[in-house]
Amino acid sequence: MTDPATLASLEGQQYVVLRPAAEVGAFYATQQRILLERLPSGLPHPNTGHVTLRGFAEPDRVDALRDTVRSWAAALDPIEVAVEAIDGFPAPFQVLIARLRRSPALTAAYASLTRTLDATDLERIGELALDDWVFHLSLVYCAALSDDEWRAHLDASRRPIAPAPSELISAAEFVWYSGGAEHSEIVPLGPASPLA
Repeated sequence: MTDPATLASLEGQQYVVLRPAAEVGAFYATQQRILLERLPSGLPHPNTGHVTLRGFAEPDRVDALRDTVRSWAAALDPIEVAVEAIDGFPAPFQVLIARLRRSPALTAAYASLTRTLDATDLERIGELALDDWVFHLSLVYCAALSDDEWRAHLDASRRPIAPAPSELISAAEFVWYSGGAEHSEIVPLGPASPLA
């Protein structure tokens, strides 16, 4: 994120995300560009596609949280992500999204992160049960649109995607917001390679 208002709203928060960079990443970039050309100018949007797995409010325990994320990631295999539709979250959110298929690896990663976090007292934000979580990449934040504008743009955008672009992601990213800036660390999935 680079928008000053968005950065201010995220101050003190942390996230675990997956960042597609191959086929899904290219699909995301193309779809976001198409939407931004059609939508009213100035709507906020992520600079890069990301699949949020968890959010936190632990500004004073970033190091402990990072260690927990590293431990969780070390027990995982790479995670397949595949886009199944362009869709949207309703008001009050009004976000256009690339909805992902609930692949076994993706749902298992979310469930294992829940189990890992349940053994801690880390403060989570925006968390839902696995059955209620919609895996997605946010394309454009449309909360500034009127109800009628939102419905029209959602109807014009919503559609299934076939064939589904997919890719295998081999690292998570730990992201934290501090001092008005976004910071991040790549966290490989699977055990660390021994040093040569």
